[in-house]
Amino acid sequence: MASPVMGLRLHTVPGLTSAGFSRRLPLSELRGREGQRWWRAGIRAEAMATERLGVKVLKNAPEEKLAELGVRSWPKWGCPPSRFPWEYTSKETCYLLQGKVKVYPDGHGDEFVEIEAGDLVEFPKGMKCTWDVSVTVDKHYDFE
Repeated sequence: MASPVMGLRLHTVPGLTSAGFSRRLPLSELRGREGQRWWRAGIRAEAMATERLGVKVLKNAPEEKLAELGVRSWPKWGCPPSRFPWEYTSKETCYLLQGKVKVYPDGHGDEFVEIEAGDLVEFPKGMKCTWDVSVTVDKHYDFE
C-alpha cells in the first residue's frame, strides 16, 4: 500500500515570474506554432514528502490530501511545551494543526526532524525517539 504522505513535484511553465504570478506568452514559446495567440502560464504541484531519519514529512499538506485521508475525523491529541521519550508500537500518521516539535530518533545523536503546523507526518512502527515540543501541539493522528 502506498504511503499516505506523497511527494511534491513542481512543474513550471516557461514565463512564470519569480513572484509566482504568470505572464502572457505566445504559444510559439510553449511548443507548437499556432500564430501569436496568447495564454496564461501556470504552475502545477503534486504533494511529495521528504524522508529524514525514518520520518516522512509533507510540508503544508494540501486540503485535498487531508480530505482523501479523512484527517479531520481522526482523534486529536495535544501537549504543552515539554521534552519526553516516545516509542511507536505501530505506524502513526498525524497532521499538526498547531505547534512546533523537534523529533530526535534514537541512534542518530543530535540529529532531528522538525515538524510544525500544517505538516502531515508519518512515523514508522518501532521508532524510538525523543519529542522536544517548543510550541504547544494540537494534532490529528491515526495509528495502523
